[in-house]
Amino acid sequence: MNKEKLILDIMKDFEKDGEPITREEAEEMAEMELKAKENCKDYVQGEKSERKKSTRERKVDKDKEYILKCVKALIEDIQIRENGGECETALKTETELSFGLWGSDYTLKLTKHRKKKG
Repeated sequence: MNKEKLILDIMKDFEKDGEPITREEAEEMAEMELKAKENCKDYVQGEKSERKKSTRERKVDKDKEYILKCVKALIEDIQIRENGGECETALKTETELSFGLWGSDYTLKLTKHRKKKG
């Protein structure tokens, strides 16, 4: 963008805002803007490296596992009594139990809450 066009644009913008400025003020602003553009550096984005996968092992909560195994046994007992021997339960890790009962599918998820601080 040439300096003259920039000066005229600045003057028009200020006039639209109801604050007309002189040509000298617009020239100063145009010079400052052009210098700022010269000093701007063009940054080039570097190559992205792949993130390393976490090798941390997941901790199994034995308390939650015990509770869900007890609940699973209760549900299987209900299924045997109601369905005459059909058991449809699936334990997903120690946190989630899926089962079918009375013609519907259910999922029971166990959440252990942390103690409040303070």
